Amino acid sequence: MYPYSNYLDAINRQGNKLIGEVERAINGEYSAIDCYAKLANLASNKEERNRILEIRQDEIKHYQHFVEIYRRLTGQPPQPKIIEECSGNYLNGLEFALMDEQKTVDFYMEISDTANDPFIREVFRRAAVDEQNHAVWFLYFFSKRK
Repeated sequence: MYPYSNYLDAINRQGNKLIGEVERAINGEYSAIDCYAKLANLASNKEERNRILEIRQDEIKHYQHFVEIYRRLTGQPPQPKIIEECSGNYLNGLEFALMDEQKTVDFYMEISDTANDPFIREVFRRAAVDEQNHAVWFLYFFSKRK
């Protein structure tokens, strides 16, 4: 009649799902950190380069928070990997970044909305706000080039 044999099974399943989502978030941030270093080097002016490096610093902060959460949940450090390759072309890289940031907003909000732990909820809510801001900056840089 019930999908879980007991309450502990339900909690464990939710925990495993959260661990997988946090691991995906870590890999996404790890990939963004790498990509934004490349994009900053491709930027044609100092203003854009500095803004992209500032965004990269936000991504490093998110990465560190997510690693902390992962360790709290698993007792182990994550094994981050690059899951998305960044274009070597500035315009294509900007478009990729803005699309990725937009998708990430929804992903982080979903984690925030479903997490039971208030610290995890707040970390992912704050990261989602930052990601939305990043998307706006990438859209601005992209539209200037188009």
